[in-house]
Amino acid sequence: MKINPAGSGPVTASTPIGFGDALPAAADVVVIGGGVAGVFSALYLARSGHRVVLVEKGRIAGEQSSRNWGWIRQTGRDPDELPVMMQAIKLWEEIDRECGGATGFKRMGTTYLASSEAEFVRMSAWGAVAKAAGLETRQLSAIEVSAMIDQGGVAWQGRAHGWVGAMHTPSDARAEPSQAVPAIARLAQKSGVCIVENCAARALDMAAGRIAGVFTENGRVAANKAVLAGGAWSSLFLRRHGVIIPQLCVRASVARTVPLANVGEANCADEAMGWRRRADGGYTLAPCDFHEFLIGPDALRHFWRFLPTLKHSLGVTRLLPAAPLAYPDAWATQRHWDEDAASPFEAMRVLDPAPNAKAIAGLQAKFAARFPHLGVPAIAGAWAGMIDTMPDIVPVIDRAAKPEGLVIATGLSGHGFGIGPGVGRIVADLVGEQRPVHDLTRFRLSRFSDGSKMRLGPSI
Repeated sequence: MKINPAGSGPVTASTPIGFGDALPAAADVVVIGGGVAGVFSALYLARSGHRVVLVEKGRIAGEQSSRNWGWIRQTGRDPDELPVMMQAIKLWEEIDRECGGATGFKRMGTTYLASSEAEFVRMSAWGAVAKAAGLETRQLSAIEVSAMIDQGGVAWQGRAHGWVGAMHTPSDARAEPSQAVPAIARLAQKSGVCIVENCAARALDMAAGRIAGVFTENGRVAANKAVLAGGAWSSLFLRRHGVIIPQLCVRASVARTVPLANVGEANCADEAMGWRRRADGGYTLAPCDFHEFLIGPDALRHFWRFLPTLKHSLGVTRLLPAAPLAYPDAWATQRHWDEDAASPFEAMRVLDPAPNAKAIAGLQAKFAARFPHLGVPAIAGAWAGMIDTMPDIVPVIDRAAKPEGLVIATGLSGHGFGIGPGVGRIVADLVGEQRPVHDLTRFRLSRFSDGSKMRLGPSI
């Protein structure tokens, strides 16, 4: 497998440090985690007048925020996520202008393709959610799909790859993940945020049940508020402080092709794979019918909560008996540590799982079957990411009951890149004790302990 040239694949531990501000002794808020949620939270907190420090154990966007598909989609969102996402896509557009186009943001639409009439009916039912929210989403016939997606001429006779129809949202967008979050972090830095890479947050410092600061490997920062946006590492960090969240991770593989002829600008997916046109002329490819779940102690603890999700994804999820050493839920991962000693977050600066070679080869074959006139696409690079997910496939965005002063934004369940700006705005409101403009009932932490019946988010 070819190594990704600089800037074309995800951020890794070998990416040079780009944010090395001096760690201050005190701040109003410490943001833990330099992914899309943490960076946008820090930006909007600074613009709300807070003194903000963002600490990242490895690199800004080093994990899932530079490893995702690059979709900024409203299509198929949970009804409670959709208003946040509709705000988020407007914020993406604003921020991209401020960044001089550095995020790669473009509104090119999203098309979900149906290979059967039953699937077409099922996905089209989401149109009622879009209509209620005032979002333009339309159904496409097989002939309209053929007109939108170039499959090499008339031989398909209006039945592109057997797709019987599609659901298309023209206002959806895309961006370049490895560029976008670092560009936004630079904007946050200009807004006054102190950003420190290679600086793991080890623990919260508490006094009388509320936050008094954050211990990092480079020293303590005094602050009475903190935001945890730690992605795959959030559960491990919180458990040390007695806050239990049923968060697990799945490993998903992604590939990018060499530059190819343009077969369509919209983000596209069917039952087997998704693809996105890249700024470099290639396509980002990812399976929709395969991911891997690495079993560890938390997987056993939360098995019953995740059972409905596992049943829903039968045939898609491959179970593996153990995660590699030093992963968040590996059997040997340290779960108790002192503030003045190395933590598990320093043992794994950037979670950089190997892609599944068989899955990548499968993507080549699937893409060639859909676009036979292009032949089998050459793969320019491949990678994988660990997607932090909750049992109901929607995030936790909430103030913790204890310790006082902590806001949690995690479990974005593979939806985080697109919705990141909306999450950041909500976090800024929660930290500032302002009333958020969105109803956050669906995202409350207590839904896992108050007897509420779990409701799965959409899988399309």
